[in-house]
Amino acid sequence: MSTRTFRVTVRGVFDGLTPEQRARLLAEAAEHDVLHAAFTAEGHMSYDLAARAAFTFRFQDVGEDEEDILIATERAEDAARAWLGEGGYGYKNLRSQAEDLSLAPLGKRQRRAAGKS
Repeated sequence: MSTRTFRVTVRGVFDGLTPEQRARLLAEAAEHDVLHAAFTAEGHMSYDLAARAAFTFRFQDVGEDEEDILIATERAEDAARAWLGEGGYGYKNLRSQAEDLSLAPLGKRQRRAAGKS
């Protein structure tokens, strides 16, 4: 069996932030800048609170079967909820999207490299 890599994106909107929570998020904004966004096992959160109250978590997970993407998605959502809960941040409209990279179409360079093999 081969290992499959999954990328899970969890999105939502902050809701009911107190002035202290907002100030804390703004102070940490450089760590969560979208320019540093990456899919990682522990998850990376990005937001631009000055522009809008939306946030995005990016997770990378692995599994052996196609159905493991459901477990990876659940783990990502649980991790996002845990992070938000630890900070006491209210949120709404939490939704996720997952992709199995083994099923993703090859890009132009990948097709070219595969053709040379």
